[in-house]
Amino acid sequence: MRRALENSGRRVEAEFRDADVERVFLPLLRRLTALRREKGRRVAALLAAPPGAGKSTLSALLAALSRETPGLLALDALGMDGFHYPQAYLSSHTVVRDGEAVSLASVKGAPETFDVAALTDALCRVAAGEAVAWPRYDRALHEPVPGDVPTGEIALVEGNYLLLDAPGWRELRRYADYTIFIDADPALLYRRLVARHVGGGRSPEEAAAFVRRSDMANARLCLEHSLPADLRLRLNNDGHFL
Repeated sequence: MRRALENSGRRVEAEFRDADVERVFLPLLRRLTALRREKGRRVAALLAAPPGAGKSTLSALLAALSRETPGLLALDALGMDGFHYPQAYLSSHTVVRDGEAVSLASVKGAPETFDVAALTDALCRVAAGEAVAWPRYDRALHEPVPGDVPTGEIALVEGNYLLLDAPGWRELRRYADYTIFIDADPALLYRRLVARHVGGGRSPEEAAAFVRRSDMANARLCLEHSLPADLRLRLNNDGHFL
């Protein structure tokens, strides 16, 4: 299945296996729909995954499938990246790495570069059915910008650290009706991340250096320090989901 999807404010061409759609994605949407009907209110789900696992594109697909498949309730895909601190804040604040204070801007994407308190408040209000303008991350501006108010019966929030077992982050789980985690081999994530950065304009050497320095540290954090999820999926080396 090839689909044109909206991902972080951009149109992307994505390809998914029909078998995964029928065996994994549609059953997940049916489970969330049943949960919404059972609870009689909007439900919130968390989709956590390391960088490179394709969580944003998958969330966009789930949102599209929910609106075109009979019997399903509408799902809104909400990204965690809209809760990045603004670039000015990142540039003017530091964090200690290996005993040295470094700019938050230099480790952008790490847990410390997100406003987890604001994310927690927004998730709480969305789960309660309130009208909340959910921010999104503009990859052209490299800044969080105002977003839309979710209207679907199901809110699916995706991000790297939504199940992180760390202070501030682990409290997010109390507002989730259902949790999902995507596991993957670090070598697969490395290849996908390098390819992503090369596609974004970096040279292969620059891309590899950035991924080793930043992305893979974040990936290992997600893989090794995330709380158990209600549903754990595995992204195989061939791109197939288990």
